[in-house]
Amino acid sequence: MKVLVINSGSSSLKYQLFDMKTQKVLAKGGCERIGAGGTITHKVPGKEDVYYEIDFPTHGEALKEVFKLLVDKEKGILTNISEIDAVGHRVAHGGEKYKASAKVTKEMIDYLESIVPINPLHGPAAIKGMRACLDLLPNTPQTATFDTSFYADFEESRYIYGLPYDCYTKDGVRRYGFHGTSHRYVSKKAAEFLNKPFESLKMITCHLGNGSSITAELNGKAVDTSMGFTPQEGILMGTRCGDIDPTVIPYIMKRRNLTPDEMSDLLNKKSGLLGVTGISNDSRNCEEAAKAGNPRAILALEILSEGIKRYIGGYTALMNGLDVLVFTAGIGENSASTRERVCKNMDYLGIKIDEEKNANFVRGIP
Repeated sequence: MKVLVINSGSSSLKYQLFDMKTQKVLAKGGCERIGAGGTITHKVPGKEDVYYEIDFPTHGEALKEVFKLLVDKEKGILTNISEIDAVGHRVAHGGEKYKASAKVTKEMIDYLESIVPINPLHGPAAIKGMRACLDLLPNTPQTATFDTSFYADFEESRYIYGLPYDCYTKDGVRRYGFHGTSHRYVSKKAAEFLNKPFESLKMITCHLGNGSSITAELNGKAVDTSMGFTPQEGILMGTRCGDIDPTVIPYIMKRRNLTPDEMSDLLNKKSGLLGVTGISNDSRNCEEAAKAGNPRAILALEILSEGIKRYIGGYTALMNGLDVLVFTAGIGENSASTRERVCKNMDYLGIKIDEEKNANFVRGIP
């Protein structure tokens, strides 16, 4: 059985084709700058990587090019696109309705359209990807997996904000949580690695990248997470500010005479590591600047690590203990210095960093 997995961004489309019998990746790649030019990267194990520029006005044109490469005699892996047995879509937001993976239908797409106002960053892109796939593979079963579904069993006290209750009932304002697909996967893999039942562990998973979130898992279920109504809430990120006093928003808007869209742009695209350092949203560049003595880079990394610590401490209290702490995603997997700063002075939780193992992991040494 061959399954094509698609992750649609606002101007990008990433894909991987899996052989489920062997559990191997047959092909993978991505289309970038959709709607503003276009590039495509395509990789098949054992064959030369493909990269070229091509105009992609829409996600549909991007998918057509992907399918063309998949069946190319020299660059592809399939003889016919009909060999794809199923398509899986990663969707960030399932709203209140979709609390588990589900078959893609017109009803689903209509519902996702209806919640675009509370999911403006990711919703339109996911919908474009699903529509394009349904047009090109109308007879192939397609499913959607929602990042928010991992948090579907939250207690009400964990997702209701301290606002008038009708902000939830009328406007849908609540904590939804994101990166659930990642947190679900790595937490279960950690349990397998430890050879312990997932349901028996008190675990905190730290998904640290350009977008970052932290999730607490107890008795096999997520019980709290740092991201909320949008992926803005939580710790400092690449270009997102994370947790701030909400009254800062109207204060800056009035002082600078900003529109809501301009303020959203400041919070989501001009803040975080980029905003504090004035250098970059890439933690690697910030690390280099900090090593060179840049005070704002040092400050940004301290804000990041201390923010992570606060969530770990709070979630440990919430669960009455901690068995496992997991780091994943670009920063979590590759930044030994971030892991060291976060785990420093956490002896009270039984956490003590092994400097040699921590450094060696970055270099790919088991």
